[in-house]
Amino acid sequence: MTVTAQAVRRDAVKAPRRRGGGIAPPWLFAVPALLIYALVVLYPAFSGAGSAFTDWSGVGAQRSFVGLDNFQQLFHDDQALGALRNTLLLTVAIVVVQNGIGLLLALGVHTGIKSRMVLRVVFFAPVVVSPVMVSFLWKYVYNPAPDAGLNAALGAIGLGGLRQDWLGNPSIALWSVAFTVIWQCAGYSMVIFLAGLEGVPQELHESAMVDGAGTVARFRHITWPLLAPAVTINLMLSTVGGLTLFTQIIAMTNGGPGYATDTLSTVLYKQAFVFGKFGYSTAVALVLAIFVAAVSFIQIGYLRSRETAA
Repeated sequence: MTVTAQAVRRDAVKAPRRRGGGIAPPWLFAVPALLIYALVVLYPAFSGAGSAFTDWSGVGAQRSFVGLDNFQQLFHDDQALGALRNTLLLTVAIVVVQNGIGLLLALGVHTGIKSRMVLRVVFFAPVVVSPVMVSFLWKYVYNPAPDAGLNAALGAIGLGGLRQDWLGNPSIALWSVAFTVIWQCAGYSMVIFLAGLEGVPQELHESAMVDGAGTVARFRHITWPLLAPAVTINLMLSTVGGLTLFTQIIAMTNGGPGYATDTLSTVLYKQAFVFGKFGYSTAVALVLAIFVAAVSFIQIGYLRSRETAA
């Protein structure tokens, strides 16, 4: 490199630090985007949070300050408490089953089988379909008529006794929705686990095989610890997705039968746009946001410590 080139490169590196040369600091380039973000996201969020302490109906500017009455009502509302229970059950089911299936699929298509590329596409395909379309598809599959959808398939293979009103039975409707979410999103978890598997050095497996380690031992002591970052990402995404699940519930059951599949997201939606209780709805949304943030911070702290230990 010539002396002139070195001087140009040195000047280019020092340019952002100049104050009298007319070159702005790099962080100034982010100011327009930050201003737009504050105007579109932060200001509505914080101003809307104040509605949680009022009795605003959502129409007009008239509102009265009610203090913590909305929050007291929330924690004494059987529907809201039932929705919280449903939210937690859905989240646990989605996190455990979706990531378990995603990991198994990733391990399966990470082998040397010839059809692995086709299988990856097939397993990932549901992810790119709109959740609304998937919900209506499975709503047809769950048709309660004995000659339609899943019930017809069960009858065709001699299992007619297992026919159910899949979305109309309060005891199984929630799990029917959970299965739909898992069916659509397991491929997404698979892709993240697959990316983690691609980063595991093959030399480690070869050395372990020379030492006599079997498949289970290699997975436990080599693959699983090195999958820690992928596990962190998948658990975080599936947890937040489960806690804020809304689209599939509204499209498939609208919270029914009764309140059997209501979640906190559907409760706040109904309170705002069906019953006109925007103040109470905002209180539900605020509690949900704080709850999701707390769970996320605790989870990310634990998982990051696991990554460090691994």
